[in-house]
Amino acid sequence: MAAVDDILQSLPLDRLAQQVGADPQEVQQAAQAALPALLGGLQANAQDPGGASSIVEALGQHDDDLLQGGVDLDQVDQQDGEKIASHIFGSNEEQVYSALGSSSSASGGLIRRLIPILAPIVLSYLANKVLKGGGGLGGGGTTPQTSPDNSAQGGPGSLDSMLQDVLGGALGGGTATQQAPAPTQQTQGSAGGSIIDILGGLLGGGRR
Repeated sequence: MAAVDDILQSLPLDRLAQQVGADPQEVQQAAQAALPALLGGLQANAQDPGGASSIVEALGQHDDDLLQGGVDLDQVDQQDGEKIASHIFGSNEEQVYSALGSSSSASGGLIRRLIPILAPIVLSYLANKVLKGGGGLGGGGTTPQTSPDNSAQGGPGSLDSMLQDVLGGALGGGTATQQAPAPTQQTQGSAGGSIIDILGGLLGGGRR
């Protein structure tokens, strides 16, 4: 999953590990479970027109290039991240954390501490892709931003449509189809699709 890899490469894992009180390798494994969950939750919510419009509106508030030149954790608002996670997972938030903790090599407690940090970073990443047409991190472009009012139509070329395309690309490909019956630390981390499969119907309960 290119989006997960892009975000992971921009994270200062050593400092993040210090912040959450864990080993860098554990943090990386937890992030490899948490990031697909956040992206999958956003994708599920975006299937609903109201959900897509809410996400586009949120992207407009997170157009801050957090990943430009590597993430500066001092710029990440964890309280905002908690609100984002609540909006993404809705009433299923606790069940999502429980499922991630029981199905991955990382503890549910660590994932719970990481998600409020990772959520604003994910939205900043998507804002760069959707609103700016950024082909790469901080890349790009100065593509004129479409008014959120125009995205409500949901047709081709609208921000809603672009959001769905970006999220579909973020979760597509990779090694999602190469799932072992009992994922090890490595396979669980590399097969983001298996995280989505495990969460299943828990996703899509976010704000409309």
